[in-house]
Amino acid sequence: MYHSHTNVFDSHQHLLDMSSHRASSESELGRNRDDESGNEIMEAPPSGDDQDPNKRAKKKRYHRHTQLQIQEMEAFFKECPHPDDKQRKELSRELGLEPLQIKFWFQNKRTQVKAQHERHENNLLKAENEKLRAENSRYKEALSNAACPSCGGPTALGEMSFDEQHLRIENARLREEIDRMSGIAAKYAGKPASSYYSMSSQNHMASHSLDVGVGNYGAQSGMVGEMYGGSDPLRAFPVPTDAEKTIIVELAVVAMDELTRLALSGEPLWVPGPYGTEILNQDEYLRLFPRGIGLNSLCLRTEASRQSAVVIMNQINLVEILMDVNQWSNMFCGIVSRATTLEVLSTGVAGNLDGALQVMSAEFQVPSPFVPTRDTYFVRYSKKHAGESWAVVDFPFDHLRPSAILRSRRRPSGCIIQELPNGYSKVIWVEHVEVDDREVHNLYKILVNCCLAFGAKRWVASLDRRCERLASSMATNIPAGDLCVITCHEGRKSMLKLAERMISSFCTGVGASTAHAWTPLAAGVEDVRVMTRKSMDDPGRPPGIVLSAATSLWLPVPPKRVFDFLRAENTRNQWDILSNGGKVQEMAHIANGRDPGNCVSLLRVNSPNSTQSNMIILQESCTDATGSYVVYAPVDLVAMNVVLSGGNSDYVALLPSGFAILPDGPGLSNGGPILEVGSGGCLLTVAFQILVDSVPTAKLSVGSVNTVSSLIKCTVERIKNAVDTASKC
Repeated sequence: MYHSHTNVFDSHQHLLDMSSHRASSESELGRNRDDESGNEIMEAPPSGDDQDPNKRAKKKRYHRHTQLQIQEMEAFFKECPHPDDKQRKELSRELGLEPLQIKFWFQNKRTQVKAQHERHENNLLKAENEKLRAENSRYKEALSNAACPSCGGPTALGEMSFDEQHLRIENARLREEIDRMSGIAAKYAGKPASSYYSMSSQNHMASHSLDVGVGNYGAQSGMVGEMYGGSDPLRAFPVPTDAEKTIIVELAVVAMDELTRLALSGEPLWVPGPYGTEILNQDEYLRLFPRGIGLNSLCLRTEASRQSAVVIMNQINLVEILMDVNQWSNMFCGIVSRATTLEVLSTGVAGNLDGALQVMSAEFQVPSPFVPTRDTYFVRYSKKHAGESWAVVDFPFDHLRPSAILRSRRRPSGCIIQELPNGYSKVIWVEHVEVDDREVHNLYKILVNCCLAFGAKRWVASLDRRCERLASSMATNIPAGDLCVITCHEGRKSMLKLAERMISSFCTGVGASTAHAWTPLAAGVEDVRVMTRKSMDDPGRPPGIVLSAATSLWLPVPPKRVFDFLRAENTRNQWDILSNGGKVQEMAHIANGRDPGNCVSLLRVNSPNSTQSNMIILQESCTDATGSYVVYAPVDLVAMNVVLSGGNSDYVALLPSGFAILPDGPGLSNGGPILEVGSGGCLLTVAFQILVDSVPTAKLSVGSVNTVSSLIKCTVERIKNAVDTASKC
């Protein structure tokens, strides 16, 4: 694939030679100018009619200034290199010189300083040219030795026969299977496993053993997944070597050019896709980018989509969020389950992110344990373009390490950010990946294949909703028309911060992240997954053993109807078993978006039993074109009073539970694809977190596992019955 780069490098070399010749010429010109300037000032010849033709052939007279005159003019030059007529006359009186002599001295001095700067810049150009030549040589060598990471063959399919290519792919698959089996065998034999890269994604779902103590059912044993156990797999990605860093800089320029062309091009490169998305025409893409970046693996499926939107945030803040791994993970907490910056190669010009370059690894998810996460290893590069627009691009460089086998590769992807008036920005997002998605559950295959699960539409919709939320948190002019509306700015800010932590915790815990392992349980007809977490020394979580349970199912009801049903306080007692049929009343309310469904509420469950205290629930509901969330957690009333008065919310203990609602393709009648998001069924994920023991070192009982799985099963049945009844009415 890379053999056609030769002409590009030859052209690049010709430009370098021309630049070197130009630098040498400018350096020689600077020396000539410097030789002609100095402290000797030529007397100005008379002009016009005063000039005597008989004296033109006489030798020109030069005047050498005194040391004192030079020192005075040097000092004045540092303060003002361009004196006006008044300043020149004043200097001439002080130094005993003519104003014209002063003028010529300053002209020569400026020429001398300019020549010195030019010589310095020319020396820098020469050094940069030599560096570029060396980098080009290394780049040529790296491209000539490039090989497919999956099969080990050349990068271009035309260099080998069709049968040989299939044999190499089959060999790669068999090697991967051997590595997977060796890893599993080593796990139970106590021997070190092979490389992380060669492990199958089946191991992402591998469960860790947890002792089950004596409960109501006697002494028994079992396997339940454990959260946050072991080392961080994202840290297992290697940092680039010094030789690779020089190639990364070259790749960044190529990737930025590809992203810009992808973002700004129209048909036939982009064609209309389902659900209002734009899908990349692969044939046209290969024609426009025949070389591309990285390797085209025949073992992976290609996903590429584009989406644009206007968001309420200026472009500088957006770039800062995208280039800060913590802010980026927070902004897209529903998509980015974990991320880390492995190495910062450049912070940009003067640290303003123009030209910033960093190596990153991230894990992308769908809010369901039924969809495997996508681990990616990439470089992120930000650049300010002409016309006051910015671009941020991600590109792969795992092809520099042929031994690394990944199940997801992030081809040049990112966004163009164009500034608009009044603090708004237009964002054009391109998402282009290669992925092995064979282990996706059948429920989610349509969602994944139509680019709604991980595509550009979901990134842009999440960004738009989060920008609205940030704008709401900074609002100060809140009308006090509704008694439930929180008007205190500090109280709003503190409550929104607490709700943001609740949403982030829920999203992290509900997906199939490699940070934890889910264990399937046979709980009736639903496929329920459970896991445990030991909470210790975390002020934001109650101490003890927390048991989480989650399941996903398809409902023949539009997602908006399910979202409105689950978030409304007047229908909560129809599905919430823990409310025990009590009436739910909203105590406080914060709107954080244009859609009325985007809000944070404080609910009170009035228990029908007078001997029981009322339960207080913090709830956030949010929705966009690609999905909705209803997340809630019981909270302490005293702690919430502190939060509402503007106090610190970091010490409020939360155990979030809730729902993730995604659109699905099949309709209710014929099972065919639908034309509009939300007009068919929906995919509902239900997740609970229960504190089963306040002692972190305690052993989990089988009875606790059965109780939680029964709770989730009953909740699912109640929701099904309620939405079925509503759809028939």
